[in-house]
Amino acid sequence: MSLAGFVVVVAVVGPFVAPDSPTAFVTTPFAAPGGANVLGGDTLGRDVLSRVLAGGWVLLIMAAAATAFGVVVGSVAGVSAAYLRGRADGFIMRTVDVILAFPQLVFALLLVSIVGPKPWLIVLAVGFTHAPAVARVLRSATLDLSERDYVKAVELQGMKPSKVMRSELLPNLVSPLMVEVGLRLTWSIVLMAGLAFLGFGQPPPAPNWGYMIQENRIGLSSNPWSVIVPAALIAVLTIGTNTFTDAIARVMIGVDRQGDDATLASVISTAGSLP
Repeated sequence: MSLAGFVVVVAVVGPFVAPDSPTAFVTTPFAAPGGANVLGGDTLGRDVLSRVLAGGWVLLIMAAAATAFGVVVGSVAGVSAAYLRGRADGFIMRTVDVILAFPQLVFALLLVSIVGPKPWLIVLAVGFTHAPAVARVLRSATLDLSERDYVKAVELQGMKPSKVMRSELLPNLVSPLMVEVGLRLTWSIVLMAGLAFLGFGQPPPAPNWGYMIQENRIGLSSNPWSVIVPAALIAVLTIGTNTFTDAIARVMIGVDRQGDDATLASVISTAGSLP
């Protein structure tokens, strides 16, 4: 958590404490670190430190938005497929299989290349690549929950399927949903940075960690910090998010097991008290 938190603080606070404008030419191209330029200059003579500090907040916002979109769409699709079953299940899951046949980055590039690298389209494209994986996980979990007694009880009372899914199933899918949010956020960061590296991100001269790696790699021997620092921040962010996600998964599994044990103990106690 501390690793991811550090990078988030850098991305959020960075634009307000950057020593120079991220688009201003303040030194020579690929100037070595020193003086007012702590990390030297980039390919056009802009301050690397200023561009690093200003280049992360948009990546985080877009990654979070893509994650939210993908998790919502995937959850709706997965829960609906598992609970409605029949033709709805077949149609939804065959669509999911078709989308999963494409690698995530290739599928995102396909969508973005149709209209262009607009920020809203990049968010939708990356989010849409997450939806199939989330749908499969939530469908598997919902198949088990839909057979529970409390679900059957509300069905006998005539509750509408949409309300059953919203009020009875979704609240009990918090554990797998939390794990998926963390995993999808990690992949969103990687995909966003990869698309920016390929030129499908914020248009220049806006600073972006992914694009900084691409535009400064030709001067790696002159000023390696212009590539190492943004690459390291992306790596630390993904590792920190992954570690935090793994911790959440372990905690959730432990809570679920405790709940199952308590339920089993209650059933045994009730059965033992019967004449």
